[in-house]
Amino acid sequence: MYDWVVISEWIEFAVRWTHVIVGIAWIGSSFYFIALDLSLRKVPDLPAGAHGEEWQVHGGGFYHIQKYLVAPERLPEHLTWFKWESYSTWLTGFAMLVLVYYLGADLYLVDPQVMELHVWQAVLISAGSLAVGWIIYDQLCKSRLGENSTGLMVLLYVILVGMAYFYTHVFSGRAALLHLGAFTATIMSANVFFIIMPNQRIVVADLKAGRVPDPKYGKIAKQRSTHNNYLTLPVIFMMLSNHYPLAFATEWNWLIASLVFLMGVTIRHFFNTMHAGKGTPWWTWAATAILLIICAWLSTAPMRHAPEEAALQGEALRYASAAGFDEVTTIVQGRCAMCHAAEPGWDGIHWPPKDVVLETPAQIAHEARQIYVQAGLTHAMPPANVSFIEPAEREAIRRWFQAAGTGGVDG
Repeated sequence: MYDWVVISEWIEFAVRWTHVIVGIAWIGSSFYFIALDLSLRKVPDLPAGAHGEEWQVHGGGFYHIQKYLVAPERLPEHLTWFKWESYSTWLTGFAMLVLVYYLGADLYLVDPQVMELHVWQAVLISAGSLAVGWIIYDQLCKSRLGENSTGLMVLLYVILVGMAYFYTHVFSGRAALLHLGAFTATIMSANVFFIIMPNQRIVVADLKAGRVPDPKYGKIAKQRSTHNNYLTLPVIFMMLSNHYPLAFATEWNWLIASLVFLMGVTIRHFFNTMHAGKGTPWWTWAATAILLIICAWLSTAPMRHAPEEAALQGEALRYASAAGFDEVTTIVQGRCAMCHAAEPGWDGIHWPPKDVVLETPAQIAHEARQIYVQAGLTHAMPPANVSFIEPAEREAIRRWFQAAGTGGVDG
């Protein structure tokens, strides 16, 4: 059983690493093409149908790039498509959602103090919200409102705020912000899969058939690409938020998430304006800093629920009943609880790291896997072994966890 823990940890690590790699590729290409599009210049000798050109230098070479608003007169022999970066990012992200939040729903997804849910109910709400979110967004873009880009963006922001409030009142704080990022990322990747790529294929098919492509397909794709551009940075914040309890485990986590979307707009506005050659609006950084300060202030508000003793059930009950649990409880309370407490006693630590509290037997049983991985199997905790946990104590943690897997119980 404990061998499977090692395997599953490495599977999760590998999937997470892949997710980061392909995410960098997608975000990099997206940012590059937005910057390129904004920096195009009109010159007198452009070919027929060309919208603008740009000269760039990189890696010791010069690049001459021209853009056609619709398409060139004939299709070039070699055409590079940018699509797999987006698809791979979403697929690996969903795989992480399954590995961490679906398979570990009792620990990471469901919080009984927020809403009493069975695991299957939480998973259904999770997956269903991602699909429904895309359908609503897509229909809004295709409606008459889609012709008003500013109005559409404002309405999209209202929807995102509403989803932030919804998720934080259904899931655990950690899962809520992660799901808000997944909700947004699903819209972004679906834009590529259902709109941008099909529209480009229509244009290519028209060129091959000798027809003049309709410019509306490029216009629609450009609108969706612009939405993706402004949504990227908030998604990154949401993906990182699960490492910072001050973002997800506070009374106003939904409002913090809402302000993060505004910060994404202000940051992208700076770079987009600069790339378009329209100046450097430094005020956007001041606005971003103010929004961040407001988020920091909101994060210090108390939680809506007073901490309650977690009920022992499922795997937590098995770990609490395993041989050696009493010994491990004494070890953890003596070596870990000075930091992992509702009110940490270690100087300079004001909140329990990662929002993990290890003061009671129930809390320790609930965090069994992390205790095993962080302090038993590895020496990650305590950091630099500041509480001087002994090798024999780490061995006791390993024996207890393995006993739970083999069915060994205290007499």
